[in-house]
Amino acid sequence: MLEWLPAALDAQLQRDSGLTHFEYGILFALLKAPDRTLRMSTLASYSNSSLSRLSRAVSRLERKGWVERSPDPADGRYTLATLTDDGATHASEATPGHAQMVDAVVFDALTAAQAKQLRQISRRITAAIRDESGWRPQ
Repeated sequence: MLEWLPAALDAQLQRDSGLTHFEYGILFALLKAPDRTLRMSTLASYSNSSLSRLSRAVSRLERKGWVERSPDPADGRYTLATLTDDGATHASEATPGHAQMVDAVVFDALTAAQAKQLRQISRRITAAIRDESGWRPQ
C-alpha cells in the first residue's frame, strides 16, 4: 500500500494534469502560501525534499510558466519560489480530480470508524518519525 498509493496518485495527476504528485504538492503549497510565495528552503521542508530535488522540479515548473524564482529581497542568500497566475489556475484545476482520487482510493474504501483510526495511526507514526532524533529529510 505504501508503494501503490503514491503510484496511483502520480498516475492520476499525470493523466489528468501533466503533473507528478511531487510537482502538484509544490504548486499546492505555493497556492496556499501568502502572496503565493515561499523560500525554496521552506518549500523543501514542506515537501520533505532535498533542495536539489526541489530545484529540479521547480525548474520543470518554471519551463511550463507555472513558477518563477527570484532572490529574496529581505535576504539575498535565499531564493523565493512564486506561483504564477497560470500556475495557480493549473493547480486549482488539478485539485478536484486529485481530491476525488484520494477519496476514491482511501476514504471511500473505509468506514467512518476506520477513517478515524487511520487518522489516529497516521498521527502516531508521523510523530514517531519526527521525534526520531536521527531522522532528517534529505
